[in-house]
Amino acid sequence: MSSEPHDLPDSPCIGVCSTLFDEVCMGCGRTAFEVSNWVFFSDEEKRLVWQRIIKEKKAIRFTRGPT
Repeated sequence: MSSEPHDLPDSPCIGVCSTLFDEVCMGCGRTAFEVSNWVFFSDEEKRLVWQRIIKEKKAIRFTRGPT
């Protein structure tokens, strides 16, 4: 997966949200702060988040195969 903002989906969200209960969403790997402020982030801020969650590969986004 590329780390350029224009090559990535608009958001890492996969519709499996857990930020009401977890500090880091189990679905996309973003923090609650990142989820709630995503629309206000610059392309650079979004790119940095994408890089981190891609590197960590802990979220369901990266651990489940295509459905």
